[in-house]
Amino acid sequence: MLKFTLAFIILLISETRYIQAQDLLSEKNNFTKQDTLRGSITPERSWWNLTYYHLDIVVKPDSKFISGSNTIEYKVIAEQKDLQIDLQPPLKITKVIQDGEELNVTHEGKAHFIKLNSVQNIGTVKSLQVFYEGQPKEAIRAPWDGGFSWSKDSHGNDFVATSCQGLGASVWWPCKDHMYDEVDSMLISVNVPKNLMDVSNGRLRSIKHYGDTKTYHWVVKNPINNYGVNVNIGDYAHFSEVYDGISGNLTMDYYVLKDNLEKAKEHFKDATKMMEAFEHWFGPYPFYKDGFKLVEVPYLGMEHQSSVTYGNQYKKGYLGNDLSGTGWGLKFDFIIIHESGHEWFANNITYKDIADMWIHEGFTAYSENLFLDYYYGKQASADYVIGTRQNIQNDKPIIGQYNVNQEGSGDMYYKGSNMLHTLRQLIEDDEKWRQILRGLNLTFYHQTVTTKQIENYISTESGIDLTAFFNQYLRTTAIPNLEYNIENKELKYRWTHIVDNFDMPVQITINDKEQWLFPSSEWKTMPLKSNKTVLKVDRDFYVNVTKL
Repeated sequence: MLKFTLAFIILLISETRYIQAQDLLSEKNNFTKQDTLRGSITPERSWWNLTYYHLDIVVKPDSKFISGSNTIEYKVIAEQKDLQIDLQPPLKITKVIQDGEELNVTHEGKAHFIKLNSVQNIGTVKSLQVFYEGQPKEAIRAPWDGGFSWSKDSHGNDFVATSCQGLGASVWWPCKDHMYDEVDSMLISVNVPKNLMDVSNGRLRSIKHYGDTKTYHWVVKNPINNYGVNVNIGDYAHFSEVYDGISGNLTMDYYVLKDNLEKAKEHFKDATKMMEAFEHWFGPYPFYKDGFKLVEVPYLGMEHQSSVTYGNQYKKGYLGNDLSGTGWGLKFDFIIIHESGHEWFANNITYKDIADMWIHEGFTAYSENLFLDYYYGKQASADYVIGTRQNIQNDKPIIGQYNVNQEGSGDMYYKGSNMLHTLRQLIEDDEKWRQILRGLNLTFYHQTVTTKQIENYISTESGIDLTAFFNQYLRTTAIPNLEYNIENKELKYRWTHIVDNFDMPVQITINDKEQWLFPSSEWKTMPLKSNKTVLKVDRDFYVNVTKL
């Protein structure tokens, strides 16, 4: 998902101020029981593992009303008879059925506790059906403050879409609304007016007609995170192509408003360029079974799995602007590249707790400059990622607080990407770095992970103890400062503003000669030939420099 900070372009200022205000509000307020029920693995969640969903709903755009049910199949892994399902007001659960019996439900805000009647034997697979209805929260500024976006196209046709990261999938459908447990597969059935089309995740199985309405049935065969599920409704035109990928033929489908069809056929060429670059850097696209789609929506865009949504107005850059200020950001459509990059980091590798959201956003922001690296070279990619440093605020740590559904600083995007760019310099061997990125996607294929798992993997594969490095950039707001002085033909240097045991080496040039420097928190010295020595720190390292 996208979230940017104050130093961006004028178009983003309102979003930035809104986000910062929300962050300040959450910091001033104490966390509530609702925060814990939403953000933790409660006892009523922990005893069962998701295996299958069938989300079956009717969407009525004219009244902004939805109704239907979600059939939830799960495997019992511990003895328990209370089960938590999440659904946010004003939507209401009308009944819950298991084994033909209606069950008692206790409502506690956004969490709903179902008292099960039948025996839940360990190892068995059970299911229940949750019926619900209502007018879901309307998106205020999708995707930052999401929900349902109810809009119209230029011909007056309904143009509807969902977005819900952070806010939670339970804003529009009943589910186990915590990221640690991804459902193995899913059927999404959406009934819409007959003049419209629904595009959701996975592959279209069938369309059934019912007088003035029709139902689209979409099958998702890969594990999917809950906020990655989406509904997109409009008067769409469709075109497609087959990409010859690492794992074989990959279908790439595009759904756009009919007036934009010819424009999209030209503009969406960035999609196959993206696929080629990211399969090179990250390994095979993770969802060959479900295909890849770009779907036009009435908001900017979002990384919905195998159903990436697009609203960048068919412009290069971010709504026609370059977020790096270097010119390189206008070489590609930002939404196509960034949101598709999330297929590897967010949808394939998914955070267990939103406090670790940097795993999604840091790597995906970094993917932008890797796209440039693939097509325009290492210099261009470095220009771009370094240019995005202007957007870093260092307002609070990148990692948020665990178990209360709190994400960290918006710096997870471009501080995160510059941290990874710095790490690439430490590893030195670009092929080794590429294999680490590919290895992450293979090792944690279709898994939910913690920051520690990512840290440990990179440390092991790089052969470098990166504990202090990650502590510095992820858990503090301080940027390492290289403090130095030159006098008496001697260079004196050290790191300041650092965590314990931070001793990252850094590349410098002394009178145009490149070499490594190995600072620590203690002063070190190096003999020089002259006091007129000119020292420059490699710009690829995200550090500050102070000459005394």
